[in-house]
Amino acid sequence: MNENYREETLLTPGEVAARFRVDPKTVTRWANAGKLTAVRTLGGHRRYRRSEVDELLVANGLGAGMTTDAVR
Repeated sequence: MNENYREETLLTPGEVAARFRVDPKTVTRWANAGKLTAVRTLGGHRRYRRSEVDELLVANGLGAGMTTDAVR
């Protein structure tokens, strides 16, 4: 196995929504607007890369108690 290979953790829209304290539909809107990259499962469900979600949280200062207005 390649030593550089790292399996990426994927999050459901509900898990992402909980991190941002928004509705899961808002997460879907962000993906449609290009603010998050959605990966589709074989069943057509959206999943989001944890690393990308974490970067967006940090970029918008949401770890420090700010609101989600910066993302919208």
